[in-house]
Amino acid sequence: MIELIVLDVDGTLTDGKITYTNSGDEIKSFDVKDGLAIATWTKQFKKKAAIITGRTSTIVEKRVQDLNIVYLFQGVQNKEEVLEEILKQENLSWNQVAAIGDDLNDYKMLKKVGLSFAPADASSYIKDMVNVVCTKNGGDGAVREMLEYIFKEYNLEEEFINAWV
Repeated sequence: MIELIVLDVDGTLTDGKITYTNSGDEIKSFDVKDGLAIATWTKQFKKKAAIITGRTSTIVEKRVQDLNIVYLFQGVQNKEEVLEEILKQENLSWNQVAAIGDDLNDYKMLKKVGLSFAPADASSYIKDMVNVVCTKNGGDGAVREMLEYIFKEYNLEEEFINAWV
């Protein structure tokens, strides 16, 4: 059973575009459908979520708070190493983890988890090695698609729907 989901940010939770204002502020857009599924995972199902990302952004900190995500690691070079520490802390095995990522910095982490996903517009190197390639692009519902897959796979779909109806 999947107990922890791990999410990349740029290219997965967002479309991968980074926009800067004239004052140097960074702008990212997140898909509300992804957010609803993540919030269901963390709040209704009481499961854990982690964001492990190579970049650092205060916008991501805000999104983590909104969605009740327990773990946030930014500016990470070695995502596999960080995830290994989370697994020790949570007393989980790699098989209890699902992760989604879109590029080479996600490769080693995705290779080790029990269930791996990539957005439709991920690097071909990533798409060729994950368990599931989503039909949705990063920032456009790929994380929602990942979670719906997990809900169906573990017979949680009815619970997911009933959390909102």
